[in-house]
Amino acid sequence: MKVVLSPNPYRDRGLKAAITARSILEKNGVQAVICLPFELDENSRLELPDEVDLRPIGQELDLADILVCFGGDGTILHAAREANPRNIPVLGVNLGSIGFMAELEQGELSLLSRLAAGKYGIERRMMLDVAVRREGQRVYSEVALNDAVITKGAVARVLDLEVTGDRIAVSSFSGDGVVIATPTGSTAYSMAAGGPIVEPTAENIIITPICAHSLHAKPFVLNRDRSVGVRMTSGGKKSAYLSVDGGRAFRIQPGDWVECRRSQQTTRLVKLTGRSFYERINQKLGKV
Repeated sequence: MKVVLSPNPYRDRGLKAAITARSILEKNGVQAVICLPFELDENSRLELPDEVDLRPIGQELDLADILVCFGGDGTILHAAREANPRNIPVLGVNLGSIGFMAELEQGELSLLSRLAAGKYGIERRMMLDVAVRREGQRVYSEVALNDAVITKGAVARVLDLEVTGDRIAVSSFSGDGVVIATPTGSTAYSMAAGGPIVEPTAENIIITPICAHSLHAKPFVLNRDRSVGVRMTSGGKKSAYLSVDGGRAFRIQPGDWVECRRSQQTTRLVKLTGRSFYERINQKLGKV
């Protein structure tokens, strides 16, 4: 078995967690290599240990069985982009504040020995294909594990939005934007905006208005096979911004259609602890 360890160096200072994980895995007969998930900025002041042989992540993943990433949910989302095309399952170690998607906390690294014994499961998570169409042409496409978020810019004004399911009107409202989320993303921005918490292994599309200026704008949970569309209903020079899984914003122009539908891709997460989703929710958010 070969495991790629991918620490976010801004979270895993000195790569201490990754080095500990490598030692645990190698003692159990697992080949483990450490790869940074992204290239560091030339002006970065991060000090990386000289004794660690850092490998190119793309090259190492081609022959890997599992990818273990160290950081917050953002690190896991980034890792999924690398692992999914190769059909490699991802195991997250939480070094962030909440980390809903992470399976392990930093103090549970000893459980990695279960990988060598094959004592783990795989959980599949639904994803969304997100596209922007402009005058009939697709000008943007991305795949989301968490969500696609449409928001206003920095100027203090509201957006007039229409949301459709299979081109049939679902909701129209004015507000700061809308979140189109997967069940995995239901505990992220969607939840903060008042959306429902959905079991992550479910297959639904969640529509959550952001700060809607209407008593009638409510969250919706749609069937997985719906094609969800969003467009601005007002004319003029208003524009909005689309961000997929917290990535770089894409500017949406009046007349553009944002379309979200279930992807054929899925993210595969490694399960080691046996903790249920409800236990994790209570642990992360606190019991009522």
